[in-house]
Amino acid sequence: MPAAARLLLTLGLLAAGAALATPASLIERSRAAMRADPQASRQFAEQALARLTEQPDADLQILAHLQLCDYHSERNRDDAQGQIERARELLPRARRAGLRAGVLLCEGELRQNLGDNVQAMALFQQAAAVAETSRDDEYFAEAMYQRGYLRGLQGELANGLADLRQSIAINERLQLADRVQTAVNSVAILYNRMGDYAHAREYFEASLRSQQAQGLTRERVVTQHNLGRVLENLKDWEAAQRAFESVLALSREIGYRRGEAYALRGLASVRNAREAHGEALALLDQAAAAQQDAPDERLRAQILLQRGIALRGLKRAEASTTELQQALKVFRQAESLAEIAASHGELARSLAALGDWRGAFEQQVQFKGATDALMQRQLDQRFATLRVEFDTEAKVKENALLQRENAAAEQALEQGRRAGRWQAIVVVLLVMLVGLLASLAWRHRRSSRAMRHLALTDELTGLPNRRHVLARLDEMLAPPGRRCALLIADLDRFKSINDEHGHLAGDEVLRAVSTALREAAREPALIGRLGGEEFVLLLPDADEAAAQALAQRLLAQVRALDVSRWLGQRPLTISIGLTVAEPGDTASRMLRRADSALYSAKAGGRDRALACRAFDEPAQALPT
Repeated sequence: MPAAARLLLTLGLLAAGAALATPASLIERSRAAMRADPQASRQFAEQALARLTEQPDADLQILAHLQLCDYHSERNRDDAQGQIERARELLPRARRAGLRAGVLLCEGELRQNLGDNVQAMALFQQAAAVAETSRDDEYFAEAMYQRGYLRGLQGELANGLADLRQSIAINERLQLADRVQTAVNSVAILYNRMGDYAHAREYFEASLRSQQAQGLTRERVVTQHNLGRVLENLKDWEAAQRAFESVLALSREIGYRRGEAYALRGLASVRNAREAHGEALALLDQAAAAQQDAPDERLRAQILLQRGIALRGLKRAEASTTELQQALKVFRQAESLAEIAASHGELARSLAALGDWRGAFEQQVQFKGATDALMQRQLDQRFATLRVEFDTEAKVKENALLQRENAAAEQALEQGRRAGRWQAIVVVLLVMLVGLLASLAWRHRRSSRAMRHLALTDELTGLPNRRHVLARLDEMLAPPGRRCALLIADLDRFKSINDEHGHLAGDEVLRAVSTALREAAREPALIGRLGGEEFVLLLPDADEAAAQALAQRLLAQVRALDVSRWLGQRPLTISIGLTVAEPGDTASRMLRRADSALYSAKAGGRDRALACRAFDEPAQALPT
């Protein structure tokens, strides 16, 4: 059956099966199909989104968009970015906090495909932090995988290997066997970069057998290509050609254009090694056409590198130099040291073919430096990897020894513990007794403070009562020559309020007036209730002018009170009598003067304030 017909049949079956599926099951199918048939994966994710328009679920919608991002990131940059933006818009409504890490990972993978490895690494680091904070092991394992792969690409092989092993351990615990296999393949890629080709080859061949048994076609494409790169490094051209031909056939079977581009580049590399440069160039033209559908800058640079080799072989050294310089620029941005070294070496040969001996020498110097750095890094990283493994094994042995020592110490101390238990019980009882006594003392102190507060506070208004205010007045008059003012305020016609509106209304009016007086008389003034409808105010360090100003504020504040809910349209006013301390004054003398002034204010028409400077002087009216 032709491939196109087979694809149509597959899509028809998927559509029929999806008719009864839930959005969650469609997303699970999409994730499973991505490893075997990306087109089917896309179909499942789009069907899930269509279902979710009827009953939106932010978490499931984000997962579907991430599946589509995974699909488009290898095919169309704008479509992938669109899926990222749609997923990001849904994040504020998501229940699963770790989904933010998934969005960051997809964006990081897209940036990596575009050759911006610095930004990609920053996004992978951020995703790891988000997943760890939200305790989302699935996305944390994925972040470790992505970061480990990119670290390996940038030459941090030991760190990359540590990340990948952590990813493998988490996925094994989560029983995600397919993701374990993907991470293991990335470990093999790191071995390949460290120059351990034999070890890498074993990993890839074992993975291929497993993937073929499971029918994971798309994963076979990736693994077969990685095996081809190992064989390319080993210069086993026959085996490399077979591997890349298999990649090409599988990619075309599932319509995987990116896989086609990688396979064609690999086949061109084999042709260049055999000096069939014309055939290589034709294959590279096909690879470049396929790569146009895949936003993969590093792949484009690898195609340019092989084009530079082919063009030089065809005696077109100037065009070769241009292609190689473009490739070198991308590899530098990606910080891929092995490919940077290869580009310098090929540039040296192309410049030499042009007769540019100075340029060729400079490129050869850079090639030598990059090659030496690469070899040193491979040695260092392999040593670091071995050291990590040795340290881990040593730590396990050390922990076992410590456990045995701890067990012996525990046994020796058990007898002492038994002997000390009774002593501990006695100590606990003593502590409980002390605690009980402390609690009783605290309760007594709290009760005493509460009683004292009640004794000095007016129950109705919460203001200090007569006892409290007069005690403070005595304190103010104690220092010889200290000045202070005393004001007595009395509600006008308050008895008629109680008679006409009831005592409950009268109580509410008293509370409202006390609040108004508090607002008008701020600290250091002290306001209290003398009793009934009378209030007293003390103003320390004040002369008659300050007392008069305060009295006017009090009159205005009470006039402005809204008491219509209790008194209807009846106005509310107060009368005030005030006096200022004279040398040798006492509290009783000041009270008599202020009370005399208050009596005069009432007799003079109410709603006013009068002052009395001395007990034997008539009260002086204050301006209103």
